[in-house]
Amino acid sequence: MAETSDYRIDDLDRRLIELLAAEPRLGILGMSRLLGVARATVQSRLDKLLAAGVITGFGPEIDLAALGYDVVAFCTVEVVQGRISDVVEPLTAIPEVLEIYAVAGQGDLFLRVAARSNEHLMQVLEQILQIPEVDRTSTAIGLSKRLPYRVLPLVAAAVG
Repeated sequence: MAETSDYRIDDLDRRLIELLAAEPRLGILGMSRLLGVARATVQSRLDKLLAAGVITGFGPEIDLAALGYDVVAFCTVEVVQGRISDVVEPLTAIPEVLEIYAVAGQGDLFLRVAARSNEHLMQVLEQILQIPEVDRTSTAIGLSKRLPYRVLPLVAAAVG
């Protein structure tokens, strides 16, 4: 798979990505009609975007609150010196841990965590703290989402 920085998108790629974001269930024929290009062109572009790693999946977007996970928290994890790789697998085994980033600055890992309640969040944090290589955690609870995850402005900026 090519590095994403090696692939330069153009305006048709941008329009294709925006269309996929707006209409994820649309087929190749429908996309070709809306984009005004041949089906083979859409398929070729889609294949190139996938091969380059620009498009990484077609999974559904899930509303955590609709699943009963009303609490979102951001947790900084401090790990025993040199043991970050030993912590990732046990953290991955905790379903409520949604994302893990290795970070520079205060702490070693930054996690996004979902929970059904504050009490449930406390149970998740206790699971994290039971990992032997974890020294301590610091957690901030998200009160309200002010800007959902987005990438389309970056897609538009990358055209050039």
